[in-house]
Amino acid sequence: MIRRWLRSWHTRVAVVGDSMRPTLTAGDWLLVDPVAYAGAPPAVGDLVLVPDPRAPNRLLVKRVAEVYEDGRELWLAGDAFDASTGSETFGSVATSTVQGRPWFRYWPPRRVGRVG
Repeated sequence: MIRRWLRSWHTRVAVVGDSMRPTLTAGDWLLVDPVAYAGAPPAVGDLVLVPDPRAPNRLLVKRVAEVYEDGRELWLAGDAFDASTGSETFGSVATSTVQGRPWFRYWPPRRVGRVG
């Protein structure tokens, strides 16, 4: 846990928007484990951090809805279907583009804890 905690401080993200509510809300700050999927691809239900296929400099936190082609492609979705843009808009994404797994919310204080 300590190693995971320390390496996660190098990969932190702030949530903007409502696409992942109620799991995540605007203003949440998350620690991301950048090597969580080094040994195996994400599974259905996992949260992932990926570049937005429409604007690669922007990062997205989405939930894996489906895994295709022996773990090489992912179908992503937001938890708030009415406020989310996911693979239904930009298509599947390569597993190799995953930058990590959001696992802990450290801000705001009233919402501190594991996410998933």
